[in-house]
Amino acid sequence: MNLVVIVIAALISLAIGFVVGVVYRKKVAESKIQGAEIEARRLVDLAKIEAENLKKEEIFKAKEENMNARKELDQEIKERRGELQKQESRLIQKEENLEKRSENLERKEIEADNELAEIEKEKEEISKIHEQKLQELQKVAGLGKEEAKKILLDTVEKEISAEKAAMIREYEQKAKEESTKNAKELLTYAVQKCAADHSQETTVSIVALPSDDMKGRIIGREGRNIKALETLTGVDLIIDDTPEAVVLSGFDPLRREVGKIALEKLIEDGRIHPAKIEEMVEKAKEEIDNTIKSEGERAVLETGVNGLHPDVVKLIGKLKYRTSYGQNVLNHSIEVSNLARIMADELGLDVKLARRAGLLHDIGKALDHDMEGTHVEIGVDVLKKYKENPDVINAVEAHHGDVEPQTMEAVLVQAADAISASRPGARRETLEAYIKRLQNLEEIADSFEGVEKSFAIQAGREVRVMVKPEKISDDEMTILAREISKKIENDMDYPGQIKVNMIRETRVIDYAK
Repeated sequence: MNLVVIVIAALISLAIGFVVGVVYRKKVAESKIQGAEIEARRLVDLAKIEAENLKKEEIFKAKEENMNARKELDQEIKERRGELQKQESRLIQKEENLEKRSENLERKEIEADNELAEIEKEKEEISKIHEQKLQELQKVAGLGKEEAKKILLDTVEKEISAEKAAMIREYEQKAKEESTKNAKELLTYAVQKCAADHSQETTVSIVALPSDDMKGRIIGREGRNIKALETLTGVDLIIDDTPEAVVLSGFDPLRREVGKIALEKLIEDGRIHPAKIEEMVEKAKEEIDNTIKSEGERAVLETGVNGLHPDVVKLIGKLKYRTSYGQNVLNHSIEVSNLARIMADELGLDVKLARRAGLLHDIGKALDHDMEGTHVEIGVDVLKKYKENPDVINAVEAHHGDVEPQTMEAVLVQAADAISASRPGARRETLEAYIKRLQNLEEIADSFEGVEKSFAIQAGREVRVMVKPEKISDDEMTILAREISKKIENDMDYPGQIKVNMIRETRVIDYAK
């Protein structure tokens, strides 16, 4: 009985335990389900937040891409507008050139019409004169004896006068031939005693490089080194495929020599940057000044001319870097001095005066690039300033026939100048015309107010104009460039077109102490 009770009690306990377990498991399961639901809601909220952030980020990216696209479009529109403005400027220039040519043609047509009218008028006058002469001849046919005799005597007198004049001309011709023969013998003797070599000057100089790698260093980053060198010297640097060489191009030998010396010093130093370029250009200018002084002293010593003012000696040395018709003016002056001395010695004239006037006859060419007037006028003013001998001044003033020579020595200087200039290879007209055109180009640019300096480069196809930044603004540069272009078109004749390149540079320098 007790066993049964125990079994029943155990069964009841098991049943109760089973029910309690089921209830407990249910509650635990409900708790887990509730936690899972909370976690699911949290994950959903996080997903919503992340989706919202992604949405905002995508919207921002889309806006940024839209802005970039708009900037690119604005830039492209700006570039196209610039191209259209350039094309418009070119079209305006072509139209102006065509109008100018049309005006020239109209003017020439009017001139041709006027000349034709004058020719017709002259033809009418000739016809009238012819008719008048015919009438006079008809009257002569009906003259009396005395009148006919008088006309005959007048005719004979005219014939005799003509024969007398012919005899006078014949004797004058013989005298001229005799004097010409003697003069030729004297000139031949002088030329033989004063033989000189002539080499034609060029407009380029070549600088040798240690290697082709140096070309990149000379150009510099974004071309700043080559721009600085061209701006400071006024010459054009040509860097092409020529192995281990750089070509300096410029019509002014003095600028070209400064550029050559400065570039050689930079290559030797190895440090090439704008500040170093400026330093080397200044050193090159100092070296040129010393060379000018030594060349002037050499010329004075070689010709035996004494007592010249030191400034005049420097001007003579400066002629080393001046050419005329492809002829070096210093060598030409030395030769003229020697020729005049030899001829004066043969004729028994003042040898010192002849050689002094011969050496100084072209002294004005040392300054004609910097001053207004012909080299004769400038030379006369310089010699008067330094109280030179009046006979020397007259010889300088008369060597191109501007005034009458007052001494025989002045005539000898004229002859010596003609001999030196007529030697084979001494003259080259095309080079002189080309250099004159480049000089005129720079003079036109320098004539405008606010221009600091200008350089004709690219064989005269471009003029580089440096303006004073304190006087010319960026907007005024455009107007100034247009005015310079107009003046070049009106005052010069040139092939193709000339580019006017305006440069405005502001520098600020301070020192740390």
